[in-house]
Amino acid sequence: MIDTRLARPRKQHITIVSETFPPEINGVANTLKHLCQGLIQHGHQVTVVRPRQRHESIGVTLNAGNTLFASEYVVASLPLPGYADLRVGIARSCELQRLWQANRPDAIYVATQGPLGIVAVSAARKMGLPVSSGFHTNFHQYSQYYGFGALEKLLCAYGRWFHNRTAITLVPTKKMQQVTADMGITPAGLWSRGVDCSRFTPSKRDEPLRASWGLKEKDHAVLYVGRLAAEKNLRMAVACYERIRTLHPRAKFVLVGDGPMRKQLSEKHPDYIFCGTQRGSDLARHYASGDLFLFPSKTDTFGNVVLEAMASGLAVVAYDDAAAHEHIRHEESGFKAPLDQDERFISGALRLANQPTLLNRIRAQARRDALKLSWSSRIEQFEKLVLNQNEKARPYARNKQSIPLL
Repeated sequence: MIDTRLARPRKQHITIVSETFPPEINGVANTLKHLCQGLIQHGHQVTVVRPRQRHESIGVTLNAGNTLFASEYVVASLPLPGYADLRVGIARSCELQRLWQANRPDAIYVATQGPLGIVAVSAARKMGLPVSSGFHTNFHQYSQYYGFGALEKLLCAYGRWFHNRTAITLVPTKKMQQVTADMGITPAGLWSRGVDCSRFTPSKRDEPLRASWGLKEKDHAVLYVGRLAAEKNLRMAVACYERIRTLHPRAKFVLVGDGPMRKQLSEKHPDYIFCGTQRGSDLARHYASGDLFLFPSKTDTFGNVVLEAMASGLAVVAYDDAAAHEHIRHEESGFKAPLDQDERFISGALRLANQPTLLNRIRAQARRDALKLSWSSRIEQFEKLVLNQNEKARPYARNKQSIPLL
């Protein structure tokens, strides 16, 4: 008989530290929501340390009856420059040490690289607590979209320093394992993402919603879901839609989300449909009511929206990177273009718009592929990478160098 006692770690107290968390809407917050829910379903105790969001006070908040997590510790915050709706956490190492001395966690997972993340890693190391980190965002690549391209090397060096102070860095794709290795970040463990196919489903297609967009039954809704921000490469989504519209004048471009580029886009393209931020069942209805999904980003480490679109039965056009590289089979469950070939991105979208039979076949296959990507298996993957390692009582004293300048 096989001894399965090591197959799943003992029930533990896990602290998750993040600069962003629900109800904020972004890929990191969404991933952490599912992580918390999954860990609790597996019997673990979960505590979240995060910055104060708007209209909140700081301190401990117990959430009796909330299935998302057991408790929160909310620290002071400041708005993130350029993203007024996001905030970074401000805390001192001694503050977190007091918190963890009172209720000592078995493991700490630091999901973001901001000021709160730095303090959390330092506090955990001082207390000898197992601490892991997540590589959720390509901040070093964002610099080129905001006029700070010269800082890319410095940001890479910072990322290397930050992550190498933790026992393991979790990345969402095999490509990101190579990217982090090239940056000098080791070790990197593969922790992928799942999708809730009961929430995101073609059955939530809403014909009255489509009618409100000005669409008839056979008209195309070209959908974008995500931040309206420069690093999302929205210029390519706009260029692609405009090419589609030359051949299909009744097609509509529907943008779901908000961000610093919304005002500029809405002024330049008043005929586009800006739906703003959508949540829960409303978000699912918007996905399912689309036909063609554009994901033009070249900077995302994963892109949860790709899986949500597939689950909703949309034909996704993306670059051969991140989630699309891992989960889309070109010309079978979606279309992928090489990162350096923008025209291939556009030509893929045009093929789908021009060939209804191909479009419907791709949409059906995308849904079937998404059904295999459950969050449950991803939670088990996290446990094996982070929690099982805590049983080994490894030292956490490596890489004590100061923050490098280059």
